[in-house]
Amino acid sequence: MLKFLYQTMPGRCILKLLTRPGLSRFVGRFMDSAISRPIIPRFIRKNNIDMNDYLDEEYGCFNDFFCRRIRPELRPMDMDEAVLPSPCDGLLSAYPITDSLVIPVKGSRYSIRDLVRDEELAQKYENGTCLVFRLCVHHYHRYAYPDNGRKTKNTFIPGVLHTVRPVALRELPVFTENAREYTVIRSENFGDVLQMEVGAMLVGKIDNYHQEADVRRGQEKGRFLYGGSTIILLLEPGTVAVTEKFFKATRAGEETEVKMGEAIGRRE
Repeated sequence: MLKFLYQTMPGRCILKLLTRPGLSRFVGRFMDSAISRPIIPRFIRKNNIDMNDYLDEEYGCFNDFFCRRIRPELRPMDMDEAVLPSPCDGLLSAYPITDSLVIPVKGSRYSIRDLVRDEELAQKYENGTCLVFRLCVHHYHRYAYPDNGRKTKNTFIPGVLHTVRPVALRELPVFTENAREYTVIRSENFGDVLQMEVGAMLVGKIDNYHQEADVRRGQEKGRFLYGGSTIILLLEPGTVAVTEKFFKATRAGEETEVKMGEAIGRRE
């Protein structure tokens, strides 16, 4: 179905309707209602989800289930202040930021300027690192702050809502077209870390909890409602040495599975 939508002319006509935020809001209202509960058992079976990994809770609707809380002992946060932990579960790609970057994600290309729509802010990350965490529907959909610090207010950039699966990433510059929200964390150990959440098809809600605030490493930052989506971290130059295996895998066209809290780099 996704190949039809993204790689054929009739599919692209339908896609214009499917990617509109209004449709995601409509689907979101259904997923927030009690009549969505019968979807849950089939979703668990289809995606081979082990419910023993999650807290035993009652789900009033599908979105309650989709944002289910994992058992804390299964996502220990690395508290070594020299270690950069992953802010989420997902499939990680790592890119050096050069020439105002152009991130070559699955054939699409993204400049940092286009990503944040702020020329001055984009220049802060020149020669730094861009980390892209792609979440699939079976992943844990809550995410955390990677370090202690003071966060700025959230900046929301409106847009459409493409899927973030590879077929779409190959065809379109999804990350600069999709609705997204970011904040800058003035961290204790890693300089100014920009953390961005990117919406996706049928994810009408990026639910971040805080505006300007003091935050803690491992503190829950927010959650995505239904669908897979993406978190992007931008790191200033000279702040973090990201583990080389992530760059190597990315150069080979591969994504690396990571879990929230695990070490992905060290302070330089």
